[in-house]
Amino acid sequence: MEATKLEHFKRLLMAELRRHAQNVSDDQAAALDAAGDDAKESADFALRDGIEEMALKLGDQESQMVADIDQALLRIEEGSFGTCTRCGRSVDERRLEAMPTARYDAECQAAIESAKGLNARPSL
Repeated sequence: MEATKLEHFKRLLMAELRRHAQNVSDDQAAALDAAGDDAKESADFALRDGIEEMALKLGDQESQMVADIDQALLRIEEGSFGTCTRCGRSVDERRLEAMPTARYDAECQAAIESAKGLNARPSL
């Protein structure tokens, strides 16, 4: 991939990194605030616990996005950005525009998702 396109994707990833890092901080602060509130009734405890759990799950998702962005930036530095980590083919630039953290080309991503569906176990 040419240098100007790599720089474009690096700028996209850095903007996403700043946004997601701020969201992680905001989510963690909200969870801490909710944990520090004085609940006076059992319903308040249940509500507070639900809010904390939701905030922490959102924080986990944001943290995963930050990790994915960090990995994509590392691939740019290594020179492997835009190459499928499964098969070695180029990842379509339209796919990278939509999801700059993409590690797989569309075909490999579909195969991975299909395999997950086939191996999924029913849950109670």
